[in-house]
Amino acid sequence: MLGAEILVRSLVAGGVDTCFGNPGTSEMHFIAALDRVSGMRGVLTLFEGVATGAADGYARMAGRPASTLMHLGPGLANGLCNLHNARRARVPIVNIVGEHAAHHRRHDAPLHSDVEGVARPFSDWLRTAQSAATLSSDCAAAIAASRIAPGRIATLILPADIAWTDGGDAPPAPLAADTAPLRVSSARIESAARRLRDGRNTGLMIGGVALSERGLALASGIADATRCRLFAPMSNTRIARGSGRPPIARVPFAVDDAVRFLAGLDTVLLVGAKPPVAFFAYPDRPSLLAPPGSASIPVAEPEENVLAALSDLADAVGARPRPAASGAALGAAPDSGALTAAALAAIVAHHLPEHAIVVDESLSLGFTLYPATADSAPHDWLQMAGGATGEGLPLAVGAALACPERKVVCLQADGSGLYTCQALWTMAREGLNVTTVILSNRAYATLYGELASVGAQNPGRSALGMIRLDNPAIGWPDIARGFGVPGERAEDAAGFERALQRALAMPGPSLVEAVRTAP
Repeated sequence: MLGAEILVRSLVAGGVDTCFGNPGTSEMHFIAALDRVSGMRGVLTLFEGVATGAADGYARMAGRPASTLMHLGPGLANGLCNLHNARRARVPIVNIVGEHAAHHRRHDAPLHSDVEGVARPFSDWLRTAQSAATLSSDCAAAIAASRIAPGRIATLILPADIAWTDGGDAPPAPLAADTAPLRVSSARIESAARRLRDGRNTGLMIGGVALSERGLALASGIADATRCRLFAPMSNTRIARGSGRPPIARVPFAVDDAVRFLAGLDTVLLVGAKPPVAFFAYPDRPSLLAPPGSASIPVAEPEENVLAALSDLADAVGARPRPAASGAALGAAPDSGALTAAALAAIVAHHLPEHAIVVDESLSLGFTLYPATADSAPHDWLQMAGGATGEGLPLAVGAALACPERKVVCLQADGSGLYTCQALWTMAREGLNVTTVILSNRAYATLYGELASVGAQNPGRSALGMIRLDNPAIGWPDIARGFGVPGERAEDAAGFERALQRALAMPGPSLVEAVRTAP
């Protein structure tokens, strides 16, 4: 049995049944093995950044790793942006990266590079296969490494000669049993409980699995019992939201807003979250966002048993999980007028389907969309956890493949959507149940504020020309149709509502460009 077939069989035996890839010559034996091994779904992407982002979305919703297939160092480099996001999301992914045959590397062929060097900063586990006979155990080790809680990035480099060499008929190596995350010590729980009971100005910042429905009920119960302030980081892997679920505010993106949001706190208790820090450095502004002199105290690290820690903390302060309750009535959505940020958010909130998966790369518009949808139908909210733009459309691909019975609604800023617009083709090819809303302000709008925040004075025509996307305007419905996805444009509130309703009712992928009117 060739090494490539051993590898595919081992992936399937380890529960990895979906591979997002963009292969090249070095990976031909791997893709040929897909015809000989049942149980692996190969999903072609037109760019490696779509493959890595889709694997991220798949892992978030399926709770298990997908694999990626990338071509040598340059192909891996194309996928690194969204591999960064996936690593920050702490999800399991198994990357398979092709490499030149050993005898060919010494000739410095045009595509030769240090593949391990490219992979290392974005991988938690890394190995280059040395023999077809050991590929099974290599694969088992990669899968096991990816499944270390809450999830890690494992990269297995597959040289072409290992893929085409006969490795015998050994069965797939057994997987190591998943290691349960460590439970937080009673001493740490009691120390946090004392802080909460002391009545000080305490914040409880939760992230990761604490933002699941169970985690939110526990954390909200603690907040009810102790009157602490409850909030989440700005960027998160997955949040359970909507009617009947406790709403949770996030630390704002802008430094001044974040400082005001956290003002008055003496202590920030961290459960599945890291201390709040600014996305960027700014002149005369802090990097750490909590008030000076306050204490940021880890109660449960993301790698520990976060839900058990919340349960133990609730017991320690005598709190009960907040019961599910009906949400507040949504305000009326406008049926006419300009398509302002508020109008767009209200329309999306009204029409969000039951149990939708919302992928949020709305960027500047997210500050309006997130609070407006707090009482929409129950849904899950996914974000780019690492802050590297261009993951919205790929995340939607992966989420839709993991949960084909659920509607995926991708709220995608126009500028960052262009990084990975090839994902629309994969949506069409796979018939994915994704409605994409392009939030079109025809600019990298966040950067208007950033110019001022970093102190860049009096930007002129040249500077603004590096931010604006209106000359020429980008035809998103044309792009969508070119990739095989039905698309239309809306320029006022009534037109957007009608277009959104049509798109949501449509099976398979669809796109609506919402050309927004300021403010």
